[in-house]
Amino acid sequence: MQAELTPGEVVLVGGGPGDRDLLTVAGLRAIQQADVIVHDRLGPLDALADAPDAELINVGKIPRGAFTPQEEINRILIEHARQGQRVVRLKGGDPYVFGRGGEEWLACVEAGVPVRIIPGVTSAVAVPGLGGIPVTHRGMSQGFTVVSGHVGPGDGRSTVNWEALAQSHTTLVLMMAVQNLPVIAERLQNAGMAPETPAAVVCEGSTPQQKTLFTTLAEVADVAASEHVTPPATVVIGEVAGLRLC
Repeated sequence: MQAELTPGEVVLVGGGPGDRDLLTVAGLRAIQQADVIVHDRLGPLDALADAPDAELINVGKIPRGAFTPQEEINRILIEHARQGQRVVRLKGGDPYVFGRGGEEWLACVEAGVPVRIIPGVTSAVAVPGLGGIPVTHRGMSQGFTVVSGHVGPGDGRSTVNWEALAQSHTTLVLMMAVQNLPVIAERLQNAGMAPETPAAVVCEGSTPQQKTLFTTLAEVADVAASEHVTPPATVVIGEVAGLRLC
């Protein structure tokens, strides 16, 4: 992997779920070399202190609140790269796991701007693990499926086959699903997933505020509501959620 940032290039950096200790060595090195860092609301923001001379541009999205349009983010990356600056696009998790990293890559390529990626630890696996849940376990789960819950069942924008997921016998990891958790849980049960299937919600994963709520599929939406769960939170549904390895 290339160690030095090149003036005029964009580097998409996956920052992991939030704890700076989960940022890769390559990711930290890129941050330290950057002239401009375009960063999200989530991720290892403490690591920005390692770039005291860099220009910091916050383009974070607040759920159901203020946000920077993706087209504007693309424009910012391209504009600064064309000025000959070393541009880091710092994202939480991994840029290619619900991070729109692919869109930013394509925008840079179409603009003739050199771009590369430094992968990050995805919260889809790390956060359940930190919350005491392995996404696979011998004799219990032979795979896991990561799904965005940003749009729920019944929404015309959804392309997820929830009925197939209910019958997949894999661990389900739901990202961005807090708002739609009631309809998701209902659809999975209607499709044949047992109400008593273990479920868990890991809130604020990898941060000092992290907590894990263990429950069942039938109760997970009510538990999340009663505990006033807000994003970021990761929902795990499947037998492994009953292990409680914490």
